[in-house]
Amino acid sequence: MKIRFNTKYNTISAYVLIVFTLALLISTLLLKSSVYWAHIEKIFSVLAPVIWGMVIAYLLCPLLSFFEKHFSKLTGRKKPHPRLDRVVGIFVCVSLMLVVIVGIIYAVIPEIMGSIKNIFFYLPDYFSNLQTYLTDTFTGYIEKNPEAGDMLSSAFASIEESVLSAAEEFRPKVDSLLDKDGLLANVTSSALAFIIGLKDFCLGIIVSVYLLYSKEKFLAQAKKLFHAILARKRCEQLFRVANKANSTFMQFLSGKALDSLIIGMLCFIGLTIMKAPYVVLISVIVGITNMIPFFGPFIGAIPSGLLILLSQPEKTIPFAIFILALQQFDGNILGPKILGDTLGLSPFWIMFSVFLGGGLFGFIGMVVFVPLFALVYTMIKESVEETLEKKKLPIGSESYLPPGTRYPDDGDLIEVELDTTKS
Repeated sequence: MKIRFNTKYNTISAYVLIVFTLALLISTLLLKSSVYWAHIEKIFSVLAPVIWGMVIAYLLCPLLSFFEKHFSKLTGRKKPHPRLDRVVGIFVCVSLMLVVIVGIIYAVIPEIMGSIKNIFFYLPDYFSNLQTYLTDTFTGYIEKNPEAGDMLSSAFASIEESVLSAAEEFRPKVDSLLDKDGLLANVTSSALAFIIGLKDFCLGIIVSVYLLYSKEKFLAQAKKLFHAILARKRCEQLFRVANKANSTFMQFLSGKALDSLIIGMLCFIGLTIMKAPYVVLISVIVGITNMIPFFGPFIGAIPSGLLILLSQPEKTIPFAIFILALQQFDGNILGPKILGDTLGLSPFWIMFSVFLGGGLFGFIGMVVFVPLFALVYTMIKESVEETLEKKKLPIGSESYLPPGTRYPDDGDLIEVELDTTKS
């Protein structure tokens, strides 16, 4: 007996099977997520040297390109020698990276460790000095309003007790971590993890050397693979997105890193002139948090200001004025000069990406999600504009406002009458 298949029902059956398979896969992932995450973590641990190598190679690639471009000019050679330029460039880039890492470990980290130890040691004295400073400053107000003075004193005592109790709880851990003997003991107790991490990083440097030396070959092999799998049009779209992602991430990360380094150095110089406390620690905090767009200056300035308020209260206002001036210089002069309009995002979308990235992945998410969201935003914008052009519709958003409506002009809202008639 010949069985006749109906094409319509075959298609429906195929879709039902696909949906059922996806639902089963998702439910399995949710119910046994710990098992799958354990396998994923194991895969990442095995591939850790390769991941380290790819990250190092990606970060050093612009520096290597710059060196190869100008090395022949420095040596005065008329005949190009690409292989020699590549070898010398890789050696210089890797050496420079190691020098920076060692310099940070031996120059910056000891200062930060000493500052943290001093904060915990002198914290009771800081609260006593702050209370004396506030009492002397607001003596007239306290004498006129004794009830408000008592309330403020009670609140200050409660805050002091909470902070000091928390400090006493964490102080042994901080002392054991920052003390040389304690640090050695911690490293000894977790020697295996330390050695594995160091091994992965060292192997990652070796992997990065191979990746940098043959970067054109690896890119060509990747393109050949995608051309073999996908259609030519899809490959062109994929490569265009990859190029856009690379340029967006590299311009943003390198530009923001240079901008933050300059801001950190200017902060160090300014605080040194002001003779402020914990100059190195505050400069590092301001420089690192400056990597976060929009909210970075506030995130770095608030804890730094509180630290100065505790240690030397009379310098809090000059510090706040200095940080405000520094951030205005960064936002209006230095940042636009270095970054330009790399992201092409409005402040709202920058805030949105910072919130999303910070909520999911913490500090790293705040930094990485901004260029990632800028890439997604650009792709969606280009896709929408392409679709509108095919439909022969206007691209500008102002064309879709209600009749009689305009954007705010130079910050001044324009009163308009909306057309409530049906279009």
